[in-house]
Amino acid sequence: MTSGITKKKETLFFAPGCALMIYKPGLVKKIHHLLNEKLGKMDILTTCCQHNPHLPPDSKVINVCPGCDKRFEKNYVGVSTISLWEVINDNDFFVYPDYKKKRMSIIDACPTREKDSVQNALRDLLLKMNIRLVEPKNTKRESTCCGDLYYGALPTAKVKDLMIEKSSEMPVFDIVVHCVSCIIAVFNGHKNPKYMADLLFKEETVVKTFDLDEWHEKLTDFIDKH
Repeated sequence: MTSGITKKKETLFFAPGCALMIYKPGLVKKIHHLLNEKLGKMDILTTCCQHNPHLPPDSKVINVCPGCDKRFEKNYVGVSTISLWEVINDNDFFVYPDYKKKRMSIIDACPTREKDSVQNALRDLLLKMNIRLVEPKNTKRESTCCGDLYYGALPTAKVKDLMIEKSSEMPVFDIVVHCVSCIIAVFNGHKNPKYMADLLFKEETVVKTFDLDEWHEKLTDFIDKH
């Protein structure tokens, strides 16, 4: 199978997003190298999606972050976007690790909650990695927020309570997430986050900080500088 990406018609950019750049810059390099090798050379876009990237007309952005997916699609004329999950799922170049039917649940990130294409691609990839998905009661379009969305609008202690509440909905201990901030939310909710890119590249999901104030300070600093 091939994705909707056509190199001749579109200028491609790989946008890792601020959260992944902070979380694992080495993983960013792995993904970029894979895309360059399999889809042809493309630029890496480090301009934050909250700032106009001033991309050429008919640009397509391969995103890793659900927030980037939403903003690139809605905020910038002439720019289209597709998730890394869809790109990998719709092509045949990836060699999948085998997790031997390990049971995991999943959180569908708020910004792409309405995008069936993203949710379906995530589930296809889990199946290809031999992961047994145990869906929570509230899933896909009915999914509830991990809690991080409310940071800044509610006291931090209340946000942590929401994270615990969300994690308590999960039917198993290992929780697949495709948003880096969800990693911290699941950890604060006392369950075990499994970040999608880590699963694909057979890496451990590492919680470098569980302090919400510290994490959001790093995000804000990156956004301001990019």
